[in-house]
Amino acid sequence: MLSRVAANLYWTTRYMERAEDTARLINAVTLMSLDMPGDVRFGWSSLIRVAGLDHVFFEHYAEANEVSVMRFLLHDEKNPSSILNCITQARENTRTFREVVPWEFWEGVNELYLYAKQSLGGDLTRRRRYDVLQAVIRRRQSMVGLLVGTMSRDAAFQFLRLGRNMERADMTSRILDVSCAVIPPRTDAPATPYSDLAWMSILKALSAYQMYRRYVSVHADGERVIEFLLKNRDFPRTVAHCLTQILSVLRQLPNPDPVMAVVEETLAFVERADSATLAKRGLHAYTDQIQLGLSSVHDALRRNYFKQGDGVNEAGAAA
Repeated sequence: MLSRVAANLYWTTRYMERAEDTARLINAVTLMSLDMPGDVRFGWSSLIRVAGLDHVFFEHYAEANEVSVMRFLLHDEKNPSSILNCITQARENTRTFREVVPWEFWEGVNELYLYAKQSLGGDLTRRRRYDVLQAVIRRRQSMVGLLVGTMSRDAAFQFLRLGRNMERADMTSRILDVSCAVIPPRTDAPATPYSDLAWMSILKALSAYQMYRRYVSVHADGERVIEFLLKNRDFPRTVAHCLTQILSVLRQLPNPDPVMAVVEETLAFVERADSATLAKRGLHAYTDQIQLGLSSVHDALRRNYFKQGDGVNEAGAAA
């Protein structure tokens, strides 16, 4: 397979996953906004920082409030990682390899692009915004199911898996970190019930709440949610599960050893996490380290499989 085709496959699923997970990140915030007491505020600048876009945002906006942050994350052309821009870039990439994926996938990308372009513009109410983003998530998930159900397990399929799991691991770490943006009415306010509501919203945004209740606890406290979303290998949106899936893909590709060593190092770092300590302090710094590890994995992949300067668009890469 040509390195350019491999890179386009990889980046297409990264962009699609980023669009879905940005929608999940916003919905986590929306759920918190709807559930929190009126005297609890949300730090919109913290949300931009969690998304890794604060430097871009403040080049164009003087203040981080709900209206400006939502416009920036949903459809702003100046944000290369906005949901609409990610879907647009995935659509452009897909044009280059339509012959290696099911035709229905190309149709699905087009349909998602048209829906996002029509529905994401303007300043949406919280309820309308939540419904539109849920529709984006469902449409994106149906495309993943289409690939799983109709595509041969060849090299093209493996690079699609690789991009999806790379982006998902990164974005799960960012969604996990969004709890830091909840601002209680007093600096000496107790951690609960505000933080417990935040953890529950994070689980729901990741479609993880039911599985967490089934296998961990009916109560969403910080330590156990962090442990679950970082280390559980059975739930498909945890950081550890995504990293093990990346290792599985690499075993089916040529010359995987240089990349596997970096992935295994990042996975070991995740599995050493002290969830009890992170629930009290240091979660933001810790997730930053996970993202740096994933960036190292991406760099190793690029050196090993993607030819430099082949024109593949990587604008707005999170890793």
